[in-house]
Amino acid sequence: MNAAVSDFSPMTDRDLDWVVEQEGILHAFPWSRGNFADSLAAGHSAWVMRVGASPVAYAVMLMVLDEAHLLNISVAREFQGAKLGTALLRHLLAEARRCGASQFFLEVRPSNSAALALYRSHGLQPIGRRKGYYALREGGREDAIVMRLEL
Repeated sequence: MNAAVSDFSPMTDRDLDWVVEQEGILHAFPWSRGNFADSLAAGHSAWVMRVGASPVAYAVMLMVLDEAHLLNISVAREFQGAKLGTALLRHLLAEARRCGASQFFLEVRPSNSAALALYRSHGLQPIGRRKGYYALREGGREDAIVMRLEL
């Protein structure tokens, strides 16, 4: 699919029905509506990406002093593979820089090869692991790879 991004807009309460619906489709252990609402109330940098008028992706980033921490980045299944994750990540990195961040952090599942490739292609490097960070659908836990980019 060749989708043209037309807009990155701050996430609002009006976006939450769509975001929560997508979160449930995309993730075995989705964030709740309350998680997203709390992020908005806390003033996190939360974004919805649109193609035309249609939402296609979303992200939440926590800014603390000079650090940005990506908490959630997701592309609707029907738009995956169209480089929209790349566009959204570039937007987040630019926003982090604009807000004065000098470092960008995230955690990712070792089993999420597409996300790992995306992050590596933008210069993020593994700096550690968080043991048993993610729950697995079939039970048990999966480590998280902690990645960092100096901005």
